Amino acid sequence: MRAVVMFGLMVIASGAQAEIYKCVDDQGHVTYSNSRLSSRGCGVLSGDQPVSSVPSSRPSAKPAASPSPSFPRVSEEAQRSRDTDRKKILAQELAGEEQALADARKALADQEAVRLGGEKNYQKVLDRLQPFKDKVELHQRNVEALKREISSIK
Repeated sequence: MRAVVMFGLMVIASGAQAEIYKCVDDQGHVTYSNSRLSSRGCGVLSGDQPVSSVPSSRPSAKPAASPSPSFPRVSEEAQRSRDTDRKKILAQELAGEEQALADARKALADQEAVRLGGEKNYQKVLDRLQPFKDKVELHQRNVEALKREISSIK
């Protein structure tokens, strides 16, 4: 009896398929959906059609528009001065980050040298050290980012 019921359910399930509609709007745009979007221009696709997927085409890159003549321009001398100022500011930030990195490394080393009495489980040691390691990693990333920024200045 169970086998008959299971066979019946399999037959019913194999015949159950969602209908797919192909809809074409007034501008000729084609849309596929599992529900009828509008009463006009939609038709049910037959289920025996082969399925293929085609990657969408990328829109062509627009050429960079040249600025209009009224667009404000900066003289080369003014730009050079701005770049020099920017480089000085970034160098100061880099020095500060390198100092913070050295301080964070020292704090991590100090914490690694200490073993508290309640830390018999090594995971507790790792949990205590993790904020110090995170701080060192943060300052390392900042130093690298500042060096990249400085190297990109002309």
